[in-house]
Amino acid sequence: MTSEELKQFKASISITAVAKALGKEVVRGKCKCFFPNRHVHGDRTPSVSISEERGTFRCWVCDDVRGDVIELVKLERNCSFMDAVAWLQNEYGFLAPKENLRDRVDGSKRLVPQNFEEVFRRKEQTKEELVPEEERKKIILNFLKKLSPVDDTAAVSYLAKRRIYKPVWDKMLLRVIKDYDGLNRCLKEEYSLDVLKYVGLFNDKGNLRYYKHPLIFPYLDSKNRAFYFQARAIDSSVVPKELNLTGLVPYPYNVSLLNEKHGWVYLCEGVIDTLTFVGRNIPAIGIPGVRSFKMEWLPLFKNKNVVLCLDKDEAGYRATEYLKGVFEQAGIQCITLGAGLENLSSSIKDGQDINDWFGGRK
Repeated sequence: MTSEELKQFKASISITAVAKALGKEVVRGKCKCFFPNRHVHGDRTPSVSISEERGTFRCWVCDDVRGDVIELVKLERNCSFMDAVAWLQNEYGFLAPKENLRDRVDGSKRLVPQNFEEVFRRKEQTKEELVPEEERKKIILNFLKKLSPVDDTAAVSYLAKRRIYKPVWDKMLLRVIKDYDGLNRCLKEEYSLDVLKYVGLFNDKGNLRYYKHPLIFPYLDSKNRAFYFQARAIDSSVVPKELNLTGLVPYPYNVSLLNEKHGWVYLCEGVIDTLTFVGRNIPAIGIPGVRSFKMEWLPLFKNKNVVLCLDKDEAGYRATEYLKGVFEQAGIQCITLGAGLENLSSSIKDGQDINDWFGGRK
């Protein structure tokens, strides 16, 4: 399947029909968000708009919930780009270009393009490169250098309520936007608006995206540099509470622990839970959410054993089973935190996460 054939295939599918096939209730072009926990009252009034004409969807609360019919399948089924297209081909094979069949592991057949990896790479490369990748990284680093330490800011109280203290925020280089207007002006003076939008720092209205999300968690690499980050609201009324830098997440949070040395790592959902463990000298890494683990990260876990520490809610349980299968198929030993100890009074209860378990408050 060429990139043009893929484009035509997507255009021939009703995104509304796909949403309904995935179990979403669509009424007058609206459905509930994939992440109701981010919304007040669980997204009781649906926030996702579906455009049949454009073949796209968008949540008006969650900035990262948007895309085409393939992204819709990825979010709902918690799968990769390639698996999403394979699912669409299985469901709408009569619309797909004729392809050779690839064998399943169990010996059956399914419609999967043999040159899928090439198609995926081509899809990523078709995005116009306004600035070279190395320049983009420099802009992110420059942005982070302009931010202030956490000390003596409102973020101190926010973190302390979650039992995350100065040794941790210093170690992980947490930062705060103290002067939003000044930072907004400074960045516009240094870079064009098109570049700032391309990098993901500015929104379509031409302003820095993190007005309501001043607490910044840099994703440090093995050299203590960060080319990606997550922003956090410290006002509990702000929804969503997290805002990621747009673009691909390059690696898990606290990736320096994945150093090919033998040992155990604790895989957490979100930065706060990861920092909770880091503060207790437990080797923890984090993924932005239950749907965000990427297959290309598996080689990073070479020689590691994994303890899954996801939230004890419905989404967390589903993701735990999914990730157990992913790691086991890759030959990586994987267990669930507290497995076999559920009846102890000290065990994590349904609805809790790691930070709750340690007495913090999200």
